[in-house]
Amino acid sequence: MEENNLSWDDFTKVEMRIGTIIDAEVFSEVRNPAYKMTIDFGPLGTRKTSAQITKLYTPEEVIGKQVVAVVNFPPKQIANMMSECLVLGGLGDDKEVILIQPERKVKNGTKIA
Repeated sequence: MEENNLSWDDFTKVEMRIGTIIDAEVFSEVRNPAYKMTIDFGPLGTRKTSAQITKLYTPEEVIGKQVVAVVNFPPKQIANMMSECLVLGGLGDDKEVILIQPERKVKNGTKIA
């Protein structure tokens, strides 16, 4: 595996927060199967994003789940939507994405440390 070391200062610039998915629907305008989602980050407000999590989850079952997301990337245009955060997940053997979730319910906006 190639070394790609970050400095501690680089890592501390990545702002990861916990939020609750409050809306999810099929994102039909994209090439790869994905969902459009709205996530509530408490004091940070709501953010929109898309996630390629269709192999393991339906839109109905992700609503209400808490997830970990990077919230300080600049907005990125994805098809006809502006993505405002990046939901984190593990990548399985068949390229399926497994959402990273807190092991217990916490306040939306909780910072990952």
